[in-house]
Amino acid sequence: MRVMMGSLIRGQGLAQKALRGSALTMLSFGGMQAIRLASNLILTRLLYPEVFGLMTLIMVIIQGLNNFSDVGITPAILQSKRGDDRTFLDTAFTMQAIRGVILWLGCCILAVPAARFYAVPELMWFLPVAGTTAMIYGLLPTKIETANRHMQMGRLTLVELATAAMTTLITIILAAMLGSAWALVIGLILGSVVKVLMVRYWMPGPPNRFHWDSDCAAELIRFGKWIMPSTVVGFVISQGDKAVLARLLTLTHLGIYNIAYFLASFPQMLGTAVISRMMIPIYRSAAEDPSPRQFRRVRQVRAVLTGTLMLLLAVLAVMGDDLVQLLYDDRYAEAGPMVTLIALASIPALIGLSYDQAALAGGDSRGFFWVTLVRAVLFLGLFTLGALEAGIPGALAGQALAATLAYPMLVRIARKHGVWDPWHDLGFAICGALLAIALLR
Repeated sequence: MRVMMGSLIRGQGLAQKALRGSALTMLSFGGMQAIRLASNLILTRLLYPEVFGLMTLIMVIIQGLNNFSDVGITPAILQSKRGDDRTFLDTAFTMQAIRGVILWLGCCILAVPAARFYAVPELMWFLPVAGTTAMIYGLLPTKIETANRHMQMGRLTLVELATAAMTTLITIILAAMLGSAWALVIGLILGSVVKVLMVRYWMPGPPNRFHWDSDCAAELIRFGKWIMPSTVVGFVISQGDKAVLARLLTLTHLGIYNIAYFLASFPQMLGTAVISRMMIPIYRSAAEDPSPRQFRRVRQVRAVLTGTLMLLLAVLAVMGDDLVQLLYDDRYAEAGPMVTLIALASIPALIGLSYDQAALAGGDSRGFFWVTLVRAVLFLGLFTLGALEAGIPGALAGQALAATLAYPMLVRIARKHGVWDPWHDLGFAICGALLAIALLR
C-alpha cells in the first residue's frame, strides 16, 4: 500500500499526473469557492440584493465580450507541439494583451445601449470602469498555461488561493466603507491587479515580453478560428440564463437567483475547472498511445470525476432549502428552492461533460464548435421558452431538456476521437433520473 501511494504521489505516468493534477485543481477550486462563500455571506449582510443583481448583469456583459473575442490562446498552448517555445508563448501573450484593450473598448461602446436595453441607467458608468479588468487580465503571463500543460499545479494552486483571499479581503473592506456596488467593482479591479502580479513574480519560468512572430501568430489564429465562434456560443450556455432573466426579473430577484446559482453550480463549475485543465493533456496522451490500457485509465479518471460531481449535486439538491436558511437572512429565502432546481437541471450536462475536450486535444476545433453551437441553440431556445411559460422552474426544465437533446452530438464527437464510454453515461443517467424522481414527485 505504501509503495502504491508513493507511486501515485511521485510517479510521472499519465495516471499519477492526472491524479495529482485533479487533486490540486479540486483543492484550488474548493478553496476558492470556500473563500467566495465566506465573502458572499459577509457581503450579503453589508449590501442589498439589487447590488448583486447589478453586478451579475455587469459580469454577464463583460463575459460576453470576453467570449466574443476569445481566440483560444489557452487550448492552443495546451495542445500545440510548440507550446513550450518562448517565441510562441510571447506571441500568444502579445495577442492576449491586444485583445484586452479591445475588450475594454467594447465595454465603453456597449455601456449606453446595455443601460437602455436592460433599463438600468447605472450600467453607463459601472460597465466602462469594470471593463478595465479586461486590460489588466490581458497582461497575465502564460506561466499559467505552461503549468497546466505539464500538469504542475502546486504553485498555481497557491497563487490562486492567495489571490482569491486578498481580493475578498479588499472587497469586504470596500463594502463596509462604501456600502454600494462600487465596492464590488473596485474590488474586482484590484483583484485582477493582484493576480497578474502574483503570477508574474510567484510562478516559475521566465517572464513574457511583447513579441510578434508571423508563423506563431498564424498557428494561433488557425487553431482559434473555430474557437472564437465556439466561445461565443459557449457564452450562451454559461451566461445565457442570466442574460435572459435580467430582462424578466428585477435586479433584486436577479441577485437572489445569482445567490442560488452560486451555491448550486459548484459541482458543475468544479467539473469544468478540472476538465479544462486536465482532460486536454490526458486525451492528448491517450491519442499518442491508443491502447486498451490507456482507454481504461481515461475511463477511470472520468468515472471518479463524474461520480464525485454527481454526489455533490445530490447533496445540494436535497439540502438546498435548508442550506439557504442556514447561511442567509430572510431577504434571500427564495433562493432555497432554486438551489434544488438548478442542481437537478445540471445533471444531464454532467454526464458527457468532458467529451468536447477530446476534440480540442486532437486539434479538432471545428468539431468542438459544432457541438457547442448545437448545445447553445437548444439551451437558449428551451431556457427562454420555459422562462416565458413558467418562470424560473420552466426555464430550468428547458435547460435540462436542452442538455439531454444535445447528447447525440456529444456521442458523435466522442466516437470520432475514440473516447465514448456508453456504460459510464448510462449508469450515471439512471442515477440522475432516480434522484430527480425522488425529489420532484
